[in-house]
Amino acid sequence: MKRALISVYDKTGIIDFAKSLNSMGWEIISTGGTSKKLKEEGIKVQDISELTKFPECFDGRVKTLHPNVEGGILAIRDNEHHLKQMHDLGIEPIDIVVCNLYPFKQTVLKPGVSHEEIIENIDIGGPTMIRAAAKNYRFVTVLTDPADYDRVISELQESGDTSAATKELLAAKVFIHTAHYDALIADYFSKKLNIQSPQTLTLTYEKKQDLRYGENPHQAATFYTAIQGTAGTLTAAVQLHGKELSYNNIGDTDGALETLKEFEEPTVVAAKHANPCGVGSAATIAEAYRKAYEADPVSIYGGIVAANREIDRETAEMMARTFLEVIVAPSYSPEALEILSKKKNIRLLQLEDILTKDEKAHKAKTVLGGLLIQDQDTLLLPENGLKVVSKRQPTEREMEDLLFAWKVVKHTKSNGIAIAKDKCTTGVGPGQVSRIWALENAIRQGGDRIAGSAMASDAFFPFADCVEAAHKAGITAIIQPGGSVRDQESIEAADKYGIAMIFTGMRHFKH
Repeated sequence: MKRALISVYDKTGIIDFAKSLNSMGWEIISTGGTSKKLKEEGIKVQDISELTKFPECFDGRVKTLHPNVEGGILAIRDNEHHLKQMHDLGIEPIDIVVCNLYPFKQTVLKPGVSHEEIIENIDIGGPTMIRAAAKNYRFVTVLTDPADYDRVISELQESGDTSAATKELLAAKVFIHTAHYDALIADYFSKKLNIQSPQTLTLTYEKKQDLRYGENPHQAATFYTAIQGTAGTLTAAVQLHGKELSYNNIGDTDGALETLKEFEEPTVVAAKHANPCGVGSAATIAEAYRKAYEADPVSIYGGIVAANREIDRETAEMMARTFLEVIVAPSYSPEALEILSKKKNIRLLQLEDILTKDEKAHKAKTVLGGLLIQDQDTLLLPENGLKVVSKRQPTEREMEDLLFAWKVVKHTKSNGIAIAKDKCTTGVGPGQVSRIWALENAIRQGGDRIAGSAMASDAFFPFADCVEAAHKAGITAIIQPGGSVRDQESIEAADKYGIAMIFTGMRHFKH
């Protein structure tokens, strides 16, 4: 008689699965709560203790860790030596193992959960059992996902056995599943003990969605989400309208969100290719959007807009006049949602905790054959404050514009320049191989609006040419890290033209 061992925490679909096995003459062995549930449904079950000749003990910690179980799973059925040992030891084969594990993830995510409860939800017997079955997949069918029950029953009904291809696929799912499970446990302990750089690193994510393609149509792509720390991130957003997000939509929107989190007052960030192209802050979100739009009405076309307040009717009416790929905001008024939903292709995302920051999260970047991991750039300015290096002190208005521009340049690809006036960007120059080119691009973009603005640079000036160009454009104040061997040249140029210059002593490279 064929035998199946069933021990599941998630009992979805298990009754129908077990009844189907019973109807085909299979013997079912089960444990604890699963055994009780099956018996309540009139399914004939052999308790695990009858098989092991040993009671379940230590509050259920030990049930299946026994040679009668593991031997019945691991024995190689076409190995004469194994068959003889099974006979001599009185071990009978187990042909199907159905098991899913204690809910470690759900436990860790529970608010206020204790360390003791987390430890109790580390499954030991389950992973041992399914790994054993997966190792011996040529002879044992192993199921961890209720979605696979129907496939296995169908094959059993058709041929009396699970196909070799299905067995191998199910075995692969086991090792993916247990690797994920163990990675969650490792991550919990690493965070609890503040282990920053372990000798080996195992990351685990869960699939959120398959994407139509990657950066280009010939590249496949998938979007995965972290298990914890997703509040305020794009993975937590709810899509209210529009086509599914593309790979580039996700990357660009993430860039807009990073910039937006620097601002507490009503602010709108327009982004293109993950760079801010227009940023505006104001008393209302409608005025903030108007500023962000007017900062660069060309680049915003086909771009991303992120807002940190509810989108109201007035804002939605302005947004609807321009082709936007994505809008992300904490909420939308009914009127705004009605207006924007008339645009078929726009993606409307709702992210309630849009300003939430996870200060402990890390940033990762893949390189060929490796992975770079660093702390997030969570600081804006150094603790020891700013240093005015020019003879002229910045005015109160200039200081406000300098800090605004500094927030924007922090999230602009290097070499980056941000120019701002009256809580609005007047020019942004991202991602140039030369700092003067970045500045010249920003000035060209801003045109006549540059005069009277303040400028931020993500790194020091290697030459005085940037100060010269800033003066010609009418820029009156500059904030930069300092630290160049030629700093004095830039300071002297600033003094020559009456420009206020501040050194931060901190840079914000974003490569």
